[in-house]
Amino acid sequence: MSNPYIVLPIILQLVAAVVLMFFWTKTKAQKTISILFSTAAVAVGVYMLHSVWHHGIQITHSGNWKAPFGITFVADLLAMTLILISSIAALGVSIFSAGSMREERLKFGYYPVFHFLVMGLQGAFLTGDIFNLYVWFEVIIISSFVLMTLGGKKAQLEGTIKYVSLNLLASSFFLTGIGFLYGLTGTLNMADLAVKMKLIENSGLVNVTGSLFLVAFGIKSAIFPMYFWLPASYHTPPPAVTAIFGGLLTKVGIYAMLRTFSLIFGGDEFMTFITSIIAALTILAGAFGAMSRKHMSKIFGFLIISHIGFMMVGISIFSEAVLVGTVFYLIHDIIVKTNLFMVSGLVMKINGSQDIKALGGLYQSHPLLSLLMAVPLFSLVGIPPLSGFWAKIFFIQGALSAQNYLLVGSVVIGSFLTLWVIARVWSEVFWKKGENLPKQANGVYFDALSNLQQWAYIVPMLLLSIISLYIGLGAGHIITLSQKIASELVDPSLYIQLVLQNQLP
Repeated sequence: MSNPYIVLPIILQLVAAVVLMFFWTKTKAQKTISILFSTAAVAVGVYMLHSVWHHGIQITHSGNWKAPFGITFVADLLAMTLILISSIAALGVSIFSAGSMREERLKFGYYPVFHFLVMGLQGAFLTGDIFNLYVWFEVIIISSFVLMTLGGKKAQLEGTIKYVSLNLLASSFFLTGIGFLYGLTGTLNMADLAVKMKLIENSGLVNVTGSLFLVAFGIKSAIFPMYFWLPASYHTPPPAVTAIFGGLLTKVGIYAMLRTFSLIFGGDEFMTFITSIIAALTILAGAFGAMSRKHMSKIFGFLIISHIGFMMVGISIFSEAVLVGTVFYLIHDIIVKTNLFMVSGLVMKINGSQDIKALGGLYQSHPLLSLLMAVPLFSLVGIPPLSGFWAKIFFIQGALSAQNYLLVGSVVIGSFLTLWVIARVWSEVFWKKGENLPKQANGVYFDALSNLQQWAYIVPMLLLSIISLYIGLGAGHIITLSQKIASELVDPSLYIQLVLQNQLP
């Protein structure tokens, strides 16, 4: 089905960024405009997901150049689900930024760059052209580089150098892989690549090309052993920036792997073996790293790595059952990780520190806020029936069916280590007594803020917590959606047919 309006999520973010530039120094207007555009983006995401669910995959060709010659945008269930979930996360961060970001940072273009970043994410989810995916990745990198340096503190600049260096390296691998693909097939359209790559008899050359993409997307996703840039950089920016980074930036790498390995490189024993080992080591490396840290944002950064390993389980086995778990976990993880970094920002605002040894008594002093923060913390653990629980059932069942006991053990061990880490955070920050723990000097504390500023912290956390509870308690709906997406990934023939309908006999 042809529908030119599927690019509306991209255009909406672009218009938001341009409009915000006209209010460069008017921070109150920027906050209102950003929240309004972010709300509109959620409404558009809901409408378009509903449309794709009921009417099937929708396509538009930029400049009316038909595939494979022009750039095609494809709205299937996977793309539109991620468009909606990322729009919800972006709305939460937009509201959170209104209360947590300092005025001087807002005057340096925070909100316009924020919407350019979200635009890059939306473009990456919708594109059906592998080179255009590279272009959107570059938009994301440039925007995230600017957001990470806002404020210009030494720790930020050090973290930014590590972040940008590794991501530029990933871009080099990505561009090299695209060159290999074009040399092998003479096309860049992903649907056309899916057809032509099957005709290549040299499996070694295909594996080399696939490995280049695995390294490129692996660096961006922070898989083992290419993860060390993430915990070294994600704790340095303001909490609002870290929230959008932790919730979305690594997940776009997982999306890219799902898309390319379902269409171009799927079903190869060599790639299955490699990705299985990577998945297991990523789960364990992230979990053990989180156990050794005391700073909340660093703990959550290592947990990002560990749970990227959970999603790699589906990419390694690539059966429909396990992919259901990967898609479910992807939806859950975007919401929960975004919320967790807002939790760490709120803890910092209340106590002036994120060192869990220097914290305590939060449940005693702020019981309702503590219960609100417990939702993302224990959703992350996967305590039944919260959102993190259901996907792991599919991971374990699928890995057992594939007789991949390495992944079964890794998922079980990683889950228990996550439980230990979050129980430790809860005990140290919320449960233990905090009478003799002095606050660190760090500006105006939460209790001294105006009611409007306090609600700017609370509302986005409440919004994302409600979404997390729905994902867990209404898991049947999310499983149904995930099953349909997984079936489309395992059998992408309809995707290919619709994109190339004028070229196929």
